[in-house]
Amino acid sequence: MKTLALAIRNLLRNRRRSITTLLAMIVGAHAVLLFGGYTRNITYGLQTDYVKYGGHLQIERAGYYQFGSGNPAEYGIANYREIIDALKSDPVLAPMVLVVTPTLQLQGIAGNFKQGVSRTALALGVLVNDQNRMRGWNDYHFPVTVPPLALTRTETDAAIVGMGLARVLQLCGQLHVRDCAPQTNPTANAGPGLPADVAQLARTTQAASTSASQQSTIELLAATARGAPNVAELHVVKAEQQGIKEYDDMYVGLHLAQAQRLVYGGDQPKATAIVVQLAHTGDMPAAKARIEHLLATKFKREETEVVDYTTLNPFYGQALAMFATLFGFIALLIAAIVLFTVGNTMSMAVFERTVEIGTLRAMGLRREGVRRLFMCEGLLLGVLGASLGVLSAAALAAVINHSGLSWTPPGRSPVPLIIRVWGENDLIAGTAIGLLLVSMLSAWFPARRASHMNIVDALRYA
Repeated sequence: MKTLALAIRNLLRNRRRSITTLLAMIVGAHAVLLFGGYTRNITYGLQTDYVKYGGHLQIERAGYYQFGSGNPAEYGIANYREIIDALKSDPVLAPMVLVVTPTLQLQGIAGNFKQGVSRTALALGVLVNDQNRMRGWNDYHFPVTVPPLALTRTETDAAIVGMGLARVLQLCGQLHVRDCAPQTNPTANAGPGLPADVAQLARTTQAASTSASQQSTIELLAATARGAPNVAELHVVKAEQQGIKEYDDMYVGLHLAQAQRLVYGGDQPKATAIVVQLAHTGDMPAAKARIEHLLATKFKREETEVVDYTTLNPFYGQALAMFATLFGFIALLIAAIVLFTVGNTMSMAVFERTVEIGTLRAMGLRREGVRRLFMCEGLLLGVLGASLGVLSAAALAAVINHSGLSWTPPGRSPVPLIIRVWGENDLIAGTAIGLLLVSMLSAWFPARRASHMNIVDALRYA
């Protein structure tokens, strides 16, 4: 206790220098915590986007992730309904699972043959009600509301397309897409329309619609599971930005039943993936292990695998690695600044108190006692700097979060600027412990030099 009391008095002896040192530590804590909170928010935002649209886990046929894009029909899951029922009724998974829904991915050619244009497309068939439920996932409490899927309450022949695909197919006027190139005269430049055999296929697969002439219509040509061509005439209800240009130029969203008719015709319908969305991301390891156990015991004949969202979206891991590198660089830079600031403060204290150190040593204080005195001062600086830095950084983050500021992520519309500090216990603990360790390390070298002073030489400064 005497050592602590002496350390406090020594810090108060030169208040200006102590306050300057504390301010340097507080600013350093702000830099680390605010940037760390900003990156945490980006991480949670990316995770929320991927989970809302693709779930936490996907059950696929073995090899589909590596090879299925070339021929999705060959990797369809025939008994997907039985698997979904088994997952929903399992007592272990029931508390963890929110949504279990099938999807069907297929490739084809989307064309607007009235304008004589077409291009390759990547289509995804979904159950609309399940997708709307998935869009409500917001485990990290973002102040953003995602609207329902544009296919809600539409006929089975409805579709949505990416903005880029709408531009390529010259649907800008009907879908109110901006930044489009001027359209050519459709009368003078239109192609001959659908070939006769393809047109016949379209007529046999489309549902009757009295408003077809008033809607934006495209033809989606695909190959069935047996290799025969199949086509569906789709009424485009909306064009949506997909965020990634390559995907935006190819995306077609449609009802699962329509996608299954395109790929399987009158045969047994299948799904290329079963999407599982959980209530909390932290349950993912346990849920994955349970699903794999159920598949291995009840559905041995189906060679399936369970893939999580981090594997399905490599960009997520790359983004986390990039921000981790930036965070490490900033933390290292702040640590160097704090190290030299505290070290300079302690060195000045040792120089100014040379006579005091000599007197204490002459009175019988051992070297360990001198070293402990200066180390205690460094510890006090670290505790005060870390405590004030964490509290003020949390308060500053709260002010920023309630200021109404926004920023625009790549490929998205503006979102509120949120910095997550309070509640991120590992980030707070890491920053506080780091400041303590740096301050102790900064004090160790001056303390060691003070403890090794020669008593006679130190008293000469009296």
